[in-house]
Amino acid sequence: MSPTATRAPRRLPLSDGRTVELRVRKSRRARRMILRVLPFGAGVEVVLPPGVGEAEGLDFSRRRAGWIQSHLEEQLPRVPFGDGARIPFLGETLILRHCPRMRGAVRREEGELRVAGDMAHLPRRVADWLKARAREEISPRAHGMAERLGRRVERIGLRDPRTRWGSCSAKGGLSFSWRLVLAPVPVLDYVVAHETAHLVEHNHSPAFWGVVEKLVGDPCEQRQWLRRFGPDLHRYG
Repeated sequence: MSPTATRAPRRLPLSDGRTVELRVRKSRRARRMILRVLPFGAGVEVVLPPGVGEAEGLDFSRRRAGWIQSHLEEQLPRVPFGDGARIPFLGETLILRHCPRMRGAVRREEGELRVAGDMAHLPRRVADWLKARAREEISPRAHGMAERLGRRVERIGLRDPRTRWGSCSAKGGLSFSWRLVLAPVPVLDYVVAHETAHLVEHNHSPAFWGVVEKLVGDPCEQRQWLRRFGPDLHRYG
């Protein structure tokens, strides 16, 4: 990915009297100013292309305050990890069940994710279980795809970024959002292929997309799913 520079966040006033955190990010790859409402309480981001100053980005954001407010109001509510909550998992739906006397910490059975112990530990145990499943799903895919391309993955990291699903370092390290395990399998496959393809092509040229298609076929449908539904994955937990 192209290097970017992020400035310290500011507060942007809205017409209803509230303020929202505004992050200003400069990107060498951007061709125009882009304003994004980040998922579930993370604020707003304005991306500046080369040659555009921070003051211009702030003015642009202020003029779009009404648009920002309407998009904030449209966001779906959070779904905390708690007893009875429904969460997506690799194209299925799991119902979280608190089973305090169950043996073992977490068990997946009959469409439920059953969690033992004190209720206070349930959110952390669910998150830990999902992160472990994400590693189990992502790691073999990444190593297998890299081998098909004649490349090697140096390491695989899992994080919880707000604005990207994966990244590839210059030294061959791959990083992914653990929330990909909440997406359908073809979407997870596409993101792994996208970052693995950067081991060969460090850009988004036609050659890069050719590598992605070699790994998973035409990714158009998966890219559209991420644009439409990807932000919603951040409301869980």
